[in-house]
Amino acid sequence: MSDERALSCPSAQPGMHNLRVIGVAQRGADGVRVVYLNEIVEANEEVLASTAPVHPTEVLRLAGDCRTDQCVHFGGGRCHLAARVATMLPAVVEALPVCTIRSTCRWFAQEGRDACLRCPQVVTECHDAADDFVQVATPPA
Repeated sequence: MSDERALSCPSAQPGMHNLRVIGVAQRGADGVRVVYLNEIVEANEEVLASTAPVHPTEVLRLAGDCRTDQCVHFGGGRCHLAARVATMLPAVVEALPVCTIRSTCRWFAQEGRDACLRCPQVVTECHDAADDFVQVATPPA
């Protein structure tokens, strides 16, 4: 894709442009897994407020426009978070999950299937994350 701005970040934060909900995090015996939505849902103020008292990114997986060089995880034309997810986390599904943004997803465009097979375990904000998840989520110094 030649227009970098056309790609979506699958781990977006409230306040990012073109924000939408792509999934809901659920805790189970295997840990937290994202249940992906089958349709695009705008992440408007009402939707974001519905997660109170917890922060929206503890419950919702959000997508927004990839901010490229404005993001701490981006450098050298690549998303380093996507690379760490694809190489440092174990796959948790065998088939590509349902995804409303795959055609524009930065992680998929860059890392392909490897990112998708790990994506369901990614929760943007998790206060009790295991050390390996913290390592993956920590931007390079």
